[in-house]
Amino acid sequence: MKISVVVPVYGCKSALRELYERLSSTLSDITDDYEIILVNDACPQGSWEVIEEISSADSKVVGIELSRNFGQSKAITAGLDNASGDYVVVMDCDLQDRPEEIKKIYAKITEGYDVVFAMRKDRKDTGFKKFVSRVFYKIYEKLSGFNYDPDIGNYSICTKDVIKSFCNMREYHREYSTYICWMGYRQAFVDVETDPRKEGKSSYTFLKKVKLAEEILTSQSDSLLRLSAYIGFFLTIIAFIYIIFLVIQYFVADIDPGWTSVIATVLLVGGMSMTFNGVAGIYIANTFMQSKNRPLYIIRQIRNKEPNDRL
Repeated sequence: MKISVVVPVYGCKSALRELYERLSSTLSDITDDYEIILVNDACPQGSWEVIEEISSADSKVVGIELSRNFGQSKAITAGLDNASGDYVVVMDCDLQDRPEEIKKIYAKITEGYDVVFAMRKDRKDTGFKKFVSRVFYKIYEKLSGFNYDPDIGNYSICTKDVIKSFCNMREYHREYSTYICWMGYRQAFVDVETDPRKEGKSSYTFLKKVKLAEEILTSQSDSLLRLSAYIGFFLTIIAFIYIIFLVIQYFVADIDPGWTSVIATVLLVGGMSMTFNGVAGIYIANTFMQSKNRPLYIIRQIRNKEPNDRL
């Protein structure tokens, strides 16, 4: 198998046929030896019916239906676990990623790279969304010590060795593009054109994005725990100095600090303590979830291929 294309499917039913047709046309120009893997992540629109129809008409299309919604990253992992290509493309299903751009990233990876990311310089997102994305990844860089460009997303092509390494990491909390970057293989970037979504809005609400950011930060770095310890130590020094100041003020100047400063100090220290305990709790919860050793996903059925379930 020369090329596999993995597409997690959620909320883009009307785009699937066009996606399939454009992918087939593009891949046929590169090689006849390809497969398109459509992973239905319990799409509420009934996308599996369309995937069944497409896979029944074309044996090059592998349909995977998960038993429930496991999230985009785990749906991508399900597709990658079952990919056979020497090169594997990952892209979204909403047609913001143009299938025709596969020719560009494929041409680049054949120059000897292990990973090629599509750079979305003209993303059709709101200014606020772009701003929040850049702020998050700046924070991510500082806390993880790892550089990451917010203009890259899931749209990429990797060699089978890179995909094998990614699939061998079975962390419960996972994010495709940051993990691929973290592995450190030889990377290249290609500017590509993007389009607006074919239909609807992104399923990633603000709260979901916050949760994803929390998972990325706490699953790849212990910097938040270290930061909590540093801030706690700093506040302890400040509090100690302030107590000495109050004692001197009381005995020398005969000034009673009053309840206001005491209450303010208690609230500050109490609030910070709860925050730090919460951060520690998140790390403990991550460890708890990982220790269950449950499968990352469950396949309900698969078309045109024997499943390669990995635990």
